[in-house]
Amino acid sequence: MIHPQFDPIALSIGPVAVRWYGLMYLIAFVLFMWLSRIRMRQTPAVSAVDLDNMITIGVLGVVLGGRLGYVLFYKPAYYLQNPGEILAIWQGGMSFHGGFLGVLVVAAIYAWRKGWRFLDMMDFVAPGVPTGLAAGRMGNFINGELWGRPTEGPWAVVFPQSGDMQPRHPSQLYEFALEGVLLFVVLWLYASKPRKTGSVSALFLLGYGVSRFVVEYAREPDRFLGPQALGMTMGQWLCVPMMVGGVALWIWSQRQSLAWSTVKA
Repeated sequence: MIHPQFDPIALSIGPVAVRWYGLMYLIAFVLFMWLSRIRMRQTPAVSAVDLDNMITIGVLGVVLGGRLGYVLFYKPAYYLQNPGEILAIWQGGMSFHGGFLGVLVVAAIYAWRKGWRFLDMMDFVAPGVPTGLAAGRMGNFINGELWGRPTEGPWAVVFPQSGDMQPRHPSQLYEFALEGVLLFVVLWLYASKPRKTGSVSALFLLGYGVSRFVVEYAREPDRFLGPQALGMTMGQWLCVPMMVGGVALWIWSQRQSLAWSTVKA
């Protein structure tokens, strides 16, 4: 299969153009809001106003953290020489791990102001996140970016954007399936019953970390970085603390009481 090289603009109304990747971000936040409203039925501590506030700060954390993460993790030397381009998000360049850290920071501030336990809030939020990841990976595939390594498998896709005509793993679709659809199903089913504080968050950390770590073996490393220490990619190294943190949080969580996100008033 040859990648169809979709038009990056999904639709345009007069001078306003909506790009596929921006549309995927919109879909991600709509899905999160819808799923979170379902979870609110089990969570008396969270009101509709709280949810709206979480969405607002979440957008802020994702965008600022995602961009700064890309700048610091992937191209620090380039942006040190070209600081004026740090805010040029329209040129591309977002990091999941940076966006994740950004969300943690703004969520911690919000939980502190509300008098909530941070992990209770994260347990509430986590099950709705993978659908957003799935939307983002679909955006990557439509844009023909973050393609995979060469393969002779019959499912391979030729990405002309790569600069060659080698059949490659459609790694964006692997991530869509693993860290998006599969992780969502696992987390949603697990969180549907009363769980101890931190256990849902731990499962998210471990589930995402393992999924991304595995797919990185099929994903082409960033050409401006290449393989890192021990032959691992930057994405894999950034997943290591997530996996270690997930295991540590899981062990800690088993000694805690039930989270308020699963206890009826």
